[in-house]
Amino acid sequence: MRKLRVGPGTRALAIVAVAGALLVAGCGGNASKPSTVSGPAADLDTVEKGVVKVAIEPYMPYTDVKDGKLVGLDAEILQEAAANLGLKIEHNVTDFKGMLGGVQSHRVDLTIGGVGWGAERAQKGLFTDPVYYSPPAMAVVGDKSYRTVDDLKGKKVGTVTGYVWEKSIKAIDGVDAKVYQDAATFFNDLGTGRIDVGFIDPLLVTYQAQQKPDTKFRLVYFIPPTDEQIAAKPEFKDFRQIQIAFYVAKEAPKLEKALDAEIDKMYKNGKLAAMVKKWGGDPDAFCKPAPYLTTLRQGVDRPNDWTPPSI
Repeated sequence: MRKLRVGPGTRALAIVAVAGALLVAGCGGNASKPSTVSGPAADLDTVEKGVVKVAIEPYMPYTDVKDGKLVGLDAEILQEAAANLGLKIEHNVTDFKGMLGGVQSHRVDLTIGGVGWGAERAQKGLFTDPVYYSPPAMAVVGDKSYRTVDDLKGKKVGTVTGYVWEKSIKAIDGVDAKVYQDAATFFNDLGTGRIDVGFIDPLLVTYQAQQKPDTKFRLVYFIPPTDEQIAAKPEFKDFRQIQIAFYVAKEAPKLEKALDAEIDKMYKNGKLAAMVKKWGGDPDAFCKPAPYLTTLRQGVDRPNDWTPPSI
């Protein structure tokens, strides 16, 4: 969901006071190592039988560690799946580059936390079915109304360096684009009126509003550009919905398939929608795929008749 984790670069940590301490700590675990493991968990080709090793970075409200336990939306989705599969979770705290590298070198079984699907990444690892779909959305203050690309013409629009929207906002005619080094500065300038509107990971907006209610930030969902607008300006493609998934080591195909089944179950039983709502998202925006996503992975890392899960 910052860069929404689809770009090749690393992401700036977003307003996490404990990030430095966690990164110094390097890693932590919330699972004891079982001496013997039997049942389905023993046959999921994890690095350690019965344990799923996951790499994260502090990035609330998606992932973080509190009192030795994973917290956040992506963390709760993994915890639900792991409990059903009989797996204990062991976490490692790193940065975004380390997250991807840990999976690709099989030092960990998977990484989570707003990781966007991409064909290039799919060549070096396995992606589960989408755990949710991050919708295009904006941070605004007060009752200002911006819904489409045309609404942004002539406005001061911001984002954070490395996010997928950096090129997109610069491609809008007449926009005064401002790119920030970190989310804290981004939110500060938005609050003081130095920019009119900003693009950032959707749930960061609601999380920031909860942490600092006096700022009056609110989340406004964006109406994506039409196919014709994207054809005219390909940079606009990143104003569309992005599928977020768990990134799994290539050596763990059984784990990936097992997680797929659990994720699909959560769409159907209402648990995913409840988690999204808890963390400030609209289930209709996060749990229903846009039509264009149906064919994106077909013939790449999914069969030609695959359809993305939906509530």
